Amino acid sequence: MQAASAWFALTTRIHREKHVSKLLELRQFEVFLPCYHRRQRWSDRYVNIEEPFFPGYLFCHFSATEKLSILMVPGVLSIVGIGNRPTSIDDAEIASLQSVVASGLTVCACPFVETGQRIEIRDGPLRGSQGTVLNCSIETNRLIVSVSLLRRSVAVSIDPDWVMAAYH
Repeated sequence: MQAASAWFALTTRIHREKHVSKLLELRQFEVFLPCYHRRQRWSDRYVNIEEPFFPGYLFCHFSATEKLSILMVPGVLSIVGIGNRPTSIDDAEIASLQSVVASGLTVCACPFVETGQRIEIRDGPLRGSQGTVLNCSIETNRLIVSVSLLRRSVAVSIDPDWVMAAYH
């Protein structure tokens, strides 16, 4: 009987996340590397750069029995967990991050938020996603999608009419 697979966070060398992601995909693993675009000024021009939301981390879907195969991939430093035991990430957290990336909305990395109201998006491209709302100003609302295990978050601007309280 094969062990059930789950999402895990992998630590990688900084600036090697994309390379490690490609190596894992070549080995038939499902990988998720959430990225955003930012504009950076070089000496003579501006360029758009794709950056990972969580530098030094990526997400991989595998079973615990495949741990050694993952750790053998060049650039993978470790599997995030407690002690020597990998800790899986809730599928809902990964699904919310995937919705944010696929939405096409402006996204930026932000500090991890522990406090605030849990919400669910009921309309728009993020329908069904859950997160925490941080009201930055009267006109601006942001959905904070957190990965608890990494203690990291991403923020995306949303229409306040899309939000309803999540009851769990």
